[in-house]
Amino acid sequence: MENLIVRKAEIDEIDVLLEFEQGIIKAERPFDSTLKEGEIHYYDLAGLIKSPESEVLVAVIDDEIVGSGYAQIRKADDYLQHERFAYLGFMYVKPERRGRGVIRQILEALKKWSVSRGVTEIRLEVYNENAAAIKAYEKAGFKANLIEMRMAVAEDDQRKFAGR
Repeated sequence: MENLIVRKAEIDEIDVLLEFEQGIIKAERPFDSTLKEGEIHYYDLAGLIKSPESEVLVAVIDDEIVGSGYAQIRKADDYLQHERFAYLGFMYVKPERRGRGVIRQILEALKKWSVSRGVTEIRLEVYNENAAAIKAYEKAGFKANLIEMRMAVAEDDQRKFAGR
């Protein structure tokens, strides 16, 4: 990989990170018809950068930020064997830089950070139809665990069952 450096994101890079967030949303719209139209935001990027319980990373090639990702330590449900886990998100690589191992290196750095925090479980979410992302995550060692299913309820059904 050509001069790739993975490092902590800085708060003054927020404009680039916000562009990446919109890139993620644009890529995910075809997989999720429930997303609102127009500009939306998934992340509190400034809060994630400032939090001691999260690590926001950027991938840089020749002084250009080309990718991103974060890990956030979260409390696990009481019924699980582990008390905490690292949740990964904000995975993005500029389209012209994809397929070169950028995400793999970001994932490796986030894994290292997570392990340094005593975490034994790392999780992320990916759309079932996003085959390219699934392949990348599987290459990094992730395995599918749970499929979320949903159904839209039509207005006719809402009126029909509202009286019950």
